[in-house]
Amino acid sequence: MAGGGGAERARPGGLLPPACRQPRRRENRERLSVCSKLCYAVGGAPYQITGCALGFFLQIYLLDVAQLDPFYASIILFVGRAWDAITDPMVGFFISKTSWTRFGRLMPWIIFSTPFAVISYFLIWFVPDISRGQVMWYLVFYCIFQTLVTCFHVPYSALTMFISREQSERDSATAYRMTVEVLGTVLGTAIQGQIVGKVVTPCIESPLFIGKTNSSVAMEELNMTHDTGSLTDTRNAYMIAAGVIGGLYILCAVILSVGVREKRESSELQSDEPVSFLQGLKLVMNHGAYIKLIAGFLFTSLAFMLLEGNFALFCTYTLGFRNEFQNILLAIMLSATLTIPLWQWFLTRFGKKTAVYVGMSSAIPFLIMVAVLDSNLIITYIVAVAAGISVAAAFLLPWSMLPDVIDDFKLQHPNSHGHEAIFFSFYVFFTKFTSGVSLGISTLSLDFAGYQTRGCSQPSEVNFTLKMLVSAVPVGLILLGLLLFKLYPIDEEKRRKNKKALQDLREESNSSSESDNTELASIV
Repeated sequence: MAGGGGAERARPGGLLPPACRQPRRRENRERLSVCSKLCYAVGGAPYQITGCALGFFLQIYLLDVAQLDPFYASIILFVGRAWDAITDPMVGFFISKTSWTRFGRLMPWIIFSTPFAVISYFLIWFVPDISRGQVMWYLVFYCIFQTLVTCFHVPYSALTMFISREQSERDSATAYRMTVEVLGTVLGTAIQGQIVGKVVTPCIESPLFIGKTNSSVAMEELNMTHDTGSLTDTRNAYMIAAGVIGGLYILCAVILSVGVREKRESSELQSDEPVSFLQGLKLVMNHGAYIKLIAGFLFTSLAFMLLEGNFALFCTYTLGFRNEFQNILLAIMLSATLTIPLWQWFLTRFGKKTAVYVGMSSAIPFLIMVAVLDSNLIITYIVAVAAGISVAAAFLLPWSMLPDVIDDFKLQHPNSHGHEAIFFSFYVFFTKFTSGVSLGISTLSLDFAGYQTRGCSQPSEVNFTLKMLVSAVPVGLILLGLLLFKLYPIDEEKRRKNKKALQDLREESNSSSESDNTELASIV
């Protein structure tokens, strides 16, 4: 009888496995390993490698290698970026409707989109041997690639909320990710720039470049008689670079899928019921902190994207560094990579809003300097290294601050779950759409200024336009973005309050769950 009574008393604790008795307390003490953070971070490289190669080189490739008219090149750049922007909320919608599998909800999107993205990326850098239809070729495969890379990047971005519930761990993983992503831009710049830079792209010397009368006719006649051998070598170099980058894309996707486990329980109280996308979208767009954050980063990101899209042409024609521009780009990206840890320390020590003001504004004097001073290679490299410091801040801060906004949203809407992909996808949507508009307009402005395809030099109007596109316009956009950041409500004090409130909410949910488990065990 005594033994039976002892066994009866021991049942509430003995019948339940350890994982059911104190699941949350152990989980709260768990930390992501360095290996997990590195595998997660590697997943951000494909988007940055391909995006950097396309951002820096696609415009000059379409104009001087594929030899498209600037008007058609502007259409490709605008429609491709605009379509890329539209696909972000579309993919976010389909992800929100995706059921959980044994691989998770997000990981299958990453795995199955990868091989098709690599194929379409390679075909972007292939010049088809057709007299008509080249514009449609590049437009179609550019849009297909943008769709597939979105199927990779949106779930990867939302994965931040599913690797840990600890804010500090998410911030740390984001810092790892940003370091690898900036390193990815270095790889994209180095691979594309160094492989293509080994081959001299042929240009055409002609005094007609100075004038505008019948310049297009003269260009056509000169192109017909110009030796195309070196141009073929340049096209082959672009395809080799695309093949190398495609291989890295696949490798990074494999490391991410093998090394990172998507944890369903890491996102607070996930509902098994399908979330309403439209209702979730309405809630997200009515969240003031989110709107103010994306409004600020919309203009600062646009400034750096505009700089990225026109910098190769600026170095080639305005500064006259035709054979050095790939090395200048590499200096910017290396500087950005090395200073990511510095910005992570800075935002931890002084706060994220302060990091935004310091990081973004530090680029302004150097952007002005590179346009005002006479062409000088040493000064250009110094400016490139200094500009890379601001590029690092532009990479790190948006993705470090978005989880804070999502935490704030959860406190205001504790019963609404599964909207993480909406937050990330619509942030990317706004930045991509506006960048598409800006790149389309900038390429059109070059056309109006009299840009000459494959020219060894450009008219003074083109050089002036390039100076505006890489200096005056980005400076104005950065200043406007910093003014909007004054309205962003989540400072360090509120961030700490939100963290404490979320912990209290978890503990309340955990105690309720443990009480239910104990009651169930007693009944058993």
